[in-house]
Amino acid sequence: MADVNVSEMPKASAVRDETRDADTPRNSHVAKFGPDKPLRLDAGVSLAPFQIAYTTFGSLNAERSNAVLVCHALTGDQYVVGAHPVTKKSGWWEILIGPGKPVDTDRYFVICSNVVGGCMGSTGPASTNPETGKPWGLEFPVITIRDMVRAQAMLLDHLGIETLFACVGGSMGGMQVLQWAASYPQRVFAALPIATATRHSAQNIAFHEVGRQAIMADPEWKGGRYHLDGSNPRRGLAVARMGAHITYLSDAALHRKFGRRFQDRENPTFSFDADFEVESYLRHQGISFVERFDANSYLYLTRAMDYFDLAADAGGVLANAFKATPTRFCVVSFTSDWLFPTSESRAIVHALNAASARVSFAEIVTDKGHDAFLLDEPEMAGIVRGFLDGAGKARGLVAKK
Repeated sequence: MADVNVSEMPKASAVRDETRDADTPRNSHVAKFGPDKPLRLDAGVSLAPFQIAYTTFGSLNAERSNAVLVCHALTGDQYVVGAHPVTKKSGWWEILIGPGKPVDTDRYFVICSNVVGGCMGSTGPASTNPETGKPWGLEFPVITIRDMVRAQAMLLDHLGIETLFACVGGSMGGMQVLQWAASYPQRVFAALPIATATRHSAQNIAFHEVGRQAIMADPEWKGGRYHLDGSNPRRGLAVARMGAHITYLSDAALHRKFGRRFQDRENPTFSFDADFEVESYLRHQGISFVERFDANSYLYLTRAMDYFDLAADAGGVLANAFKATPTRFCVVSFTSDWLFPTSESRAIVHALNAASARVSFAEIVTDKGHDAFLLDEPEMAGIVRGFLDGAGKARGLVAKK
């Protein structure tokens, strides 16, 4: 097949490199939608104007049939491959995406966008409210997973891509994958939801509420208006990140990495310093997180996950969400993931079976916990490669030699 270079596509221009504010992210593209193209939200209001920041990798073929949308998790962003402009760290899924990798950028045109409500260039609570000229703060409308997907569909329309070869994501990204299959089944040839669920559990909602309360209890939060005077609820957001990060790991993983070892000392200090390695690790996670994430975005995105419930949107019957779907699925879970346990993935599979959908399922044995989908798991890489290769043959995509 002939290839079309990315630069030839109908897309927005790359933004300037010298700035890092919410409206102009570095090292990514931005698609702007004016008042004539509002985003209709589940909250019953429209968001306009708004923009979506995104990155792309690889080339779109002449048939425009090889696009893969990668959906990021709660604390992720569009920098799935390459150096992050703030942290300078490698992309969060470079282990899976790139030339010759399972999501092969020599073969597929990969798109990853920052979700609406995010804080790396897509319109969110830190963006400027055009009516006031000030940051939205809590005046920003509450968004849902379905709203995120609607915005992504508008981005694909902007790029001139009618259908996706595949939609891939883990955790909150997996929720987006499932929503894509439910909302736009004719636009998704293959779906790969990993370590996710069709609804947020009561336990997960509870964990999120603890994090939100930590942020809102910080005096620097100021009712969500901290941007107005340049303050930042760093302590609250750091505590929220610390608590959430524990849920991403397993007991075995924590024990293997840290055990009860002391941090740079042999004996306890008999104080409340970070005596243990695990304490120091969590504090580092919290401190580094606040440098790249907006506290209000954390409130909005966790709430979007809490509201997610595909069965409720389909008359209480999950199978109805996938009724007569032409999409083929591969569902992946991990044995030590207690945030989104395998039972949640099996519920997805059962619903897809009831809807007579094409579906395969894999439970990967690992002690790495929920974060296993972001780590070096050879079995997951093999499953992703095999599923996409099989779907590619069915789609008629010719592998490059």
